[in-house]
Formats: sequence, C-alpha cells, structure tokens
Amino acid sequence: MSKLAFIFPGQGAQKAGMGKDFYENSEAARSFFDNAQKILDFDLKEMCFGEHEELNLTEYTQPCMVSVCLAIVQELKKRGITPDITAGLSLGEYAAVAAAGGMNELDAIKLVRRRGILMQSTVPAGEGAMAAVLGLDAKKIEEILESFENVWIANYNCPGQIVITGLTNEVQQASLALKEAGAKRVVELKVSGPFHSLLLKPAGEALLKEMESMSFSTLQVPYVANATAEIVTDSKKISTFFAKGIYSSVRWQQSIETMLENGVDTFVEIGPGKTLAGFMRKIAPKATVYNVSSFEDAIALEKCLSKA
Repeated sequence: MSKLAFIFPGQGAQKAGMGKDFYENSEAARSFFDNAQKILDFDLKEMCFGEHEELNLTEYTQPCMVSVCLAIVQELKKRGITPDITAGLSLGEYAAVAAAGGMNELDAIKLVRRRGILMQSTVPAGEGAMAAVLGLDAKKIEEILESFENVWIANYNCPGQIVITGLTNEVQQASLALKEAGAKRVVELKVSGPFHSLLLKPAGEALLKEMESMSFSTLQVPYVANATAEIVTDSKKISTFFAKGIYSSVRWQQSIETMLENGVDTFVEIGPGKTLAGFMRKIAPKATVYNVSSFEDAIALEKCLSKA
C-alpha cells in the first residue's frame, strides 16, 4: 500500500516573500499567519513577505520558516491531503512534529523562536563555521575528522554531500585536509553559528529545561527523528530529541532510507525552495517527490494525488 510523507526543509531554504501567496489565497493559511503573528515579538508577516536581511539571522529564520511550513499544511489539510509519516531536516523537525499532531502548532513556533535565540547566543559570532563537503565518502570524512578536536559532521544530506561544523579555524584546516583526501569541493556556508556541533550542547540543555513546562500530544502519525533516524511514535521522546537535535548530526539520508524501508514511496516537500527534492534525487531517484512552496503547487498536488 502506498504511503505518503510530509518532509520539511531547514535553515537556508528561507527566501523573501515566502508564504505570501498562501496568505493572499488561502483562508486557512491566512488565519494561521494571523494567529502566529499574535504570539511573536516581531512582525512575522512583514519579515516573511517583505525583504529583510534579518530573515537570515537564525532567531528570525526559525519562527518564520516553521510558520510558513505550517501555514501551508493548513491548506493541504483543507484539501484532504494528510501524511502517513513526517520528517524535517533540522529546524524542519519542529514542523514535522506539529504536522504529526505531537504538539500545538503555535507552541512549535514559540519554541523555535526561543531555540533560535539560544543557538544565536551560545557561540559568539565568527567563532563557529560550517562547510559543505562534496564528492567524498562519509566514512572517509569521519576518519579525517577524528584528527580534529572541534569539528564534527553536521548533516548527512545525501550521497556526495556532507556538511561539517565546528570552530572556524579548525573547520578551515579540516576543509584543506578533506580537499587533499579527494573532495571535489568544500564550500563554506553562510551561517551564523556552528550548528549541530557539541559547541551548542549548552543551547540544547537550556532548551530541554524550557520544555519541562510544555505538554506534547499523542502523535497522530509517526515522525522520524534527525538525531537517530528512527521512527518515533511516543510523544514522551519528543523533547529529548529536540534538545539532542541542536548539537547532534542531522541524519537526513538515513531518515529518508528509514521511511523507504517502511513503505513510503511518495514525498511532499513543504516550504520554500526545493532543497530536499534535490537530496531525494540522489537518495531515492525512483521515489515520487512533490514540492509545495506556492498556492498553485497545492492545487497541482491535489490533482496529482486524486489521479494516483
């Protein structure tokens, strides 16, 4: 039996104007944006729909991205499109849990606002860096990084693309070593911190403490956790995975493989850009992948699924 997954992108996919056409064309999405606006301490709609450099600062990126993704989910639900399982890359995991019914959607937005502030403030600007390593085997990268005390794998994105993270000077040294070992390219990423490194463990621990007062709901469908690539059905595990996800590797390729092994053959990427669709072409080229980043995409998806 065919299974459908909702998958959500992380930081880096954000762009000016994201979600605007949903706000203009979808009553469900518009209501969601208006409610999200009320719980945040900045102008969400202006930040998403306009052009602002601050959108690329993680403390703003995170609530904006999750708000846009979950606003799109409202329209898809209205059209009768629901997932059998969900997953999200890094930040996208929060949208995935909310879409799976594991937490109140507005609570998810408030939580990632706090997450972004904690991540932004834990490591001073300039001290941390990240870089994408292209064309080198993951095991080879792991072996080379053993020589560096403060460099880790941040993301297992797809075959041929691994992201490393850590202290700036050591990431630069590791980048040279990886090039010498045969990497086709090592590209420094424009990020505001060494995300998914042990340098951010204090942020993860602080977030876990803040989640003590939060309530998580029974998951309506399972989701796949980044840190372990395992299917989660117990909502009691959510807070631990959220905290661990800040300083652990994102096992995205492994997460997709877990879903494929469990019968998922159709993936719907929800949110701006087509980053995850690009990864899917390398992980599972035969899988059916749709992208919903515009209101027209939602209409097209409904037509495609009705024919399937």
